[in-house]
Amino acid sequence: MLNDTLANMLSAVKNAERSGKSELLFKPVSKLSTSVLMIMKNGGYIDDFEAIQDGKGGIYKIGLTNKINDCNAIKPRFPVTKDNFVKWERRFLPAEEFGIIIVSTSQGVMTHSEAKKKEIGGRLIAFVY
Repeated sequence: MLNDTLANMLSAVKNAERSGKSELLFKPVSKLSTSVLMIMKNGGYIDDFEAIQDGKGGIYKIGLTNKINDCNAIKPRFPVTKDNFVKWERRFLPAEEFGIIIVSTSQGVMTHSEAKKKEIGGRLIAFVY
């Protein structure tokens, strides 16, 4: 039984990267997972992805680049204010300006650096470096 599809997807990506695979098939498809994969693609952590509708929840076809050291979902989904990002960077990222924290805000899903620039807070979703 899958309870957290985002955490399962990030775990599958990390395991496939560590085993040296160049492609990953994962199901089911969700809007949050699509947003997270888009941010990972823009950051250069994955090559490309495609959502294939099969009538049973859909399948992601994810191209891997072997650039991920670690990625994971953040549980519980901690609330973060616009002034409080440094605390969470120190907790989840290994060094300053190294990696991204993915945040769900009122203006959509974005990286922590974009949320800092827009001066908005939200909920922590995941980290990748």
